[in-house]
Amino acid sequence: MQTSQENFKIQKLVVTVAVLLFIIKVVAFLLTKSVAILTDALESTANVIAGFVGLYSLYVAAKPRDADHPYGHGKAEFVSAAVEGTLIVVAGGIIIYEAIINFINPHPLQKLDYGIILVAITAAVNYAVGYFSIKKGQKNNSLALIASGKHLQSDTYSTLGLIAGLALIYFTKLNWIDSVVAILFAFIIIYTGYKILRSSLAGIMDEADKELIEKLVTSLNAQRNENWIDLHNLRVIKYGGQLHVDCHLTVPWYLNVHEAHKEIDQLSAIIRQEFGNALELFVHSDGCLDFSCAICTKKDCGVRKQTFEKKITWTFENVISDAKHQVTD
Repeated sequence: MQTSQENFKIQKLVVTVAVLLFIIKVVAFLLTKSVAILTDALESTANVIAGFVGLYSLYVAAKPRDADHPYGHGKAEFVSAAVEGTLIVVAGGIIIYEAIINFINPHPLQKLDYGIILVAITAAVNYAVGYFSIKKGQKNNSLALIASGKHLQSDTYSTLGLIAGLALIYFTKLNWIDSVVAILFAFIIIYTGYKILRSSLAGIMDEADKELIEKLVTSLNAQRNENWIDLHNLRVIKYGGQLHVDCHLTVPWYLNVHEAHKEIDQLSAIIRQEFGNALELFVHSDGCLDFSCAICTKKDCGVRKQTFEKKITWTFENVISDAKHQVTD
């Protein structure tokens, strides 16, 4: 709950910055009459709209779980990211359109030096706030914050292209340059929007996050307990900043309930150390079977029925399988 509230406060900062920077870009356009700057301001409207959408989604995601939403409201973040990714793609298309129009019918520019300074300030602030938002989003597993941060940074890249174009125009008096640069950076923006949209759809569809699971498996392999004979049927589902992890852990069959629970607590501690407390863990404990002896590294087992043959290293592929591992794996 505290993580969700922190995410909400950060998103409020993102929205406030987006509104202020949009105003600065409008002022820069009024000073210079530059269509390229107007295009950048139009792209910033997507930042403002997406920022408010993200803010609302985090407000919803911060609500406690209830009878109708037993896993909480975190999925709202994925919807927000989908909207934001779509807006980024649309903004890129608008930039391309405006740049082509400006290339065909160039407009005389005024006070470019003032315009460059103002736009440069917005680029620096956008990148700094975007970096902060992404880092906090990665720490808190918030796709909405990550999407907002990438959106702000994509705006920075397009703004840098705009500044380069304005600088060349200022020194060379070639008005067509800013249109060409704007088109090139528009494709970067569209690609960024596509990646955000793709990630949000993957979250909505509960697609397996290979990178996240591999990170988890690497940590478990490094701190693996000899009583953890096998790990399989591992699934990780994201609900906004909340992670739901469930798996089957094979332990020696002769452990009593309290001993098996102690092994689960150790497994949980490792996972929480890696991903924080915004985590729900459901572990089903299995007792080992005769064929488990061949992969069991436990040295002081008094009921072993088969000799140890080899240790099976856990990987993304074998931990998501619903079958217990055997030497034939």
